[in-house]
Amino acid sequence: MEITSPVFENNGKIPQKYTCDGEDINPPLKFEDIPSEAASLALIVSDPDAPGKTFYHWLLFNMDPGTDHIDEDSVPSTAIEGKNDSEHSEYSGPCPPSGIHKYIFTLYALDGPLDLEAGATAEEILEAIEGHVIDAAQIIGTYGR
Repeated sequence: MEITSPVFENNGKIPQKYTCDGEDINPPLKFEDIPSEAASLALIVSDPDAPGKTFYHWLLFNMDPGTDHIDEDSVPSTAIEGKNDSEHSEYSGPCPPSGIHKYIFTLYALDGPLDLEAGATAEEILEAIEGHVIDAAQIIGTYGR
């Protein structure tokens, strides 16, 4: 399984357009080699370099396993958005207070849909996927202000 973006390479800089210093919209993403037994997909975007704790920027779950991309500034029609650490149920772009941070886009292939409501927190989503991950893939972007 693989997740890529046409606008940044793995461990490359996320363009300003997709951050709080730009348009603050999600970058386009592509998914490949989703396992045939996957029943749903989840995407979690996190910043492990945030002060105090990992900061969650975007939470999507219950995406159709046939989803092979996410367009710029969009959410797949089957996806449910969780509540990020900015207290919003939408993408919140990189906005580090200092230094260069890593932003990890993790795609999960799951054996079934998650029994969660829109606005679920990262902790709730991570707990719900435990034991249900068939495969996972990551792409890491960096950003500093």
